[in-house]
Amino acid sequence: MTHSSHRQEMRDAARSIGRRRFLTVTGAAAALAFSVNLPTAGTASAAELDARRITDDPFTLGVASGDPLPDSVLLWTRLAPRPYEADSGLPRARVRVRWELARDERFSRIVRRGSVTAHPEFDHSVHVEVKGLDADRVLYYRFRAGTWISPVGRTRTAPARGARNSELSLAAVSCQAYHDGYFTAYKHLAEEDVDVVLHLGDYLYEYAVNATGGARNYTDRRLPAHFNRETVTLEDYRLRYALYKSDPDLRAAHAAHPFVVTWDDHETENNYAGGTPENNVPPEEFLLRRAAAYRAYWENQPLRTPQRPTGPDMKLYRRLQFGRLAQFDILDTRQYRSDQAYGDGWQKPGPESEDPSRTMTGAAQERWLLDGWHASRATWNVVPQQVVFAQRHDVPTDAFKVSMDAWDGYPASRARILRGAEAAGIDNLMVLTGDVHVGYGFDLKKDFGDPSSRTVGTEIVATSITSGKDGSDKPGSWNNQMQANPHLKFFNGRRGYAVVTLDQKQARADYRTVSAVTTPGAPLSTAASFVTEVGNQGLTPA
Repeated sequence: MTHSSHRQEMRDAARSIGRRRFLTVTGAAAALAFSVNLPTAGTASAAELDARRITDDPFTLGVASGDPLPDSVLLWTRLAPRPYEADSGLPRARVRVRWELARDERFSRIVRRGSVTAHPEFDHSVHVEVKGLDADRVLYYRFRAGTWISPVGRTRTAPARGARNSELSLAAVSCQAYHDGYFTAYKHLAEEDVDVVLHLGDYLYEYAVNATGGARNYTDRRLPAHFNRETVTLEDYRLRYALYKSDPDLRAAHAAHPFVVTWDDHETENNYAGGTPENNVPPEEFLLRRAAAYRAYWENQPLRTPQRPTGPDMKLYRRLQFGRLAQFDILDTRQYRSDQAYGDGWQKPGPESEDPSRTMTGAAQERWLLDGWHASRATWNVVPQQVVFAQRHDVPTDAFKVSMDAWDGYPASRARILRGAEAAGIDNLMVLTGDVHVGYGFDLKKDFGDPSSRTVGTEIVATSITSGKDGSDKPGSWNNQMQANPHLKFFNGRRGYAVVTLDQKQARADYRTVSAVTTPGAPLSTAASFVTEVGNQGLTPA
């Protein structure tokens, strides 16, 4: 994202504070950030707490499910009777949590039930992988701890891999800065009839949140002072997730739909690139911060065991299939990328940014993506990822600049991806993107420099949930960008999300927006709708 003087002042202040805090972090906290093996007997969590002794509701952060497979669902919750406290109101002890999965909301037709241990090493989060289920089924789940019962969540299994399913509906969301407004869009999303939600990054922001919740401007409550600083340590990130997940609209969306998540930068630090931080801190300090951020991310998201991090590394890219209709290749464009060229920001492209050795994905992830396309038999190949993929000039003159943080700053990497899609015979390519706090609709061109060249796919950019505050229908850059990029078919700067419906003939994209986020309760509208046809890619108004 672009830098602002306000953000830079925040980061400069946080850097001086953050370094002192790093130097005083305890050895135990550092070990915890880097050690992610399951706790064993003899560790600090050997004692077990009788869940009947929990006197306050431990399910304050709600429930969630994620990464649906044809025969399995992943269920998540985290015990936090007092979520704004460092220990969440629980001792360092194991807690037994029971779970149930049923065909109906009343749990009269139980499909599976069991129990799982919430370990303090994982901040009392639980990840339950329920296997042996029927494909393409809507299911309901809940947790119990002592006498407490969680809210009911709704999830589903994916269609069988070879199933000829006729339709799939998804929502794409991104960028939910708590301090920029209310999560009203999530309230509306909870009521949408979609099969799955793709979260494309910036689930939280590392920036300070003041006592009144920033733009939320609370008058009836005050947030604790420890939120009014940048996240740096494992405790900081855990508490920040607690703040975000205490929002009722976000909890409602998680309870209503399974989520497939991937991160961008702010889950760790703005515009970091691989092992390179935004600011000039020693590499070992940044890797400790990255380990803490990744650890907290896994603890607080509905992710499966293969995604559990090892120190500062976490394999988040993965593949999901929904019958013969759609294959999802979820990318991580943050952990393995080359550093941004020309000092980041919007710059004139040149030899540094156009260096063919530069990568957005890293070599291993790039090979994995292209190999997966060669093996794909899906009608739609969908790539949920983080930053704008299409070419995007800022002005319609030769003096244009491009964003060095987006794929424009890595054009050789983008070209390899597009060549790989062509070589694999991918006819219906759709990229899903977040990051930029606006809704875009792009045609992906074989040659972006030639508007008449073949359209090889489409890109749907979901606007932010709150980041950027209320926004406007036509941001100040609207005229310049629409003129500069003939393959740009839609541009809107309101908050909201995108709903995409795939079938055997076409994909339809509906851009949902809310009129405001700095005040609660704004209504939902559809800013525009587009379709792209199977075998004839290109966005046209619906």
